[in-house]
Amino acid sequence: MVPIPILDLALRRGFDLLVSTLTLTLSSPLFLLCVVSTRLLSPGPIFYRARRIGQNETVFAMYKFRTMVVDAESIGASLTAYDDPRITPIGRFLRRWKLDEIPQFINVLKGEMSIIGPRPEAPAYVKHYTKWQKQVLSVRPGITGPAQFVHRNEEEMLKGQTDPEAFYITCIMPQKIAIDLEYIQKRTLATDIWWLLKTVGGLFFLPTRKLKL
Repeated sequence: MVPIPILDLALRRGFDLLVSTLTLTLSSPLFLLCVVSTRLLSPGPIFYRARRIGQNETVFAMYKFRTMVVDAESIGASLTAYDDPRITPIGRFLRRWKLDEIPQFINVLKGEMSIIGPRPEAPAYVKHYTKWQKQVLSVRPGITGPAQFVHRNEEEMLKGQTDPEAFYITCIMPQKIAIDLEYIQKRTLATDIWWLLKTVGGLFFLPTRKLKL
């Protein structure tokens, strides 16, 4: 991997702290609304702590607002496909507007994630990484980034697959890692700001479409 200058690391960390602090502060009323809605409309805990692999293969708990029924992982696949019956009504709304991911800005403040970077994977999928693919673990994982933007309709891709997990491991995951590794090689603070703006623009202005593999 290309060495990352110390100044670039410091600027990126400052960017992460600034964006996360502003986001959590400005979205605090929305955060509270999500908390209340999840509590009142879906029995169970408010937050879901997903076990993920971070930088240098460190295991951490990634925070999300819970969008599925309690013990969803014990009654179905670990992957979530489009129209998964385990998704609660309020959870579907939170997923549509990515509101379920707001708590991940807390992970950024803790230094476990960045605003922009490779999406963190569960240990069950990281074990399938090749030595070359494991280079993606050399940086902090991100809330959003190039691979997440390209595969923003991933749940639709999994719909109708006979074996969604096999399809993910053999088709989707290698594509995402390849995109992330290219991003890591070329990333700068300017490109991170661009991907943040592009993600926000895609959320509000780009039509949802099904991507072909």
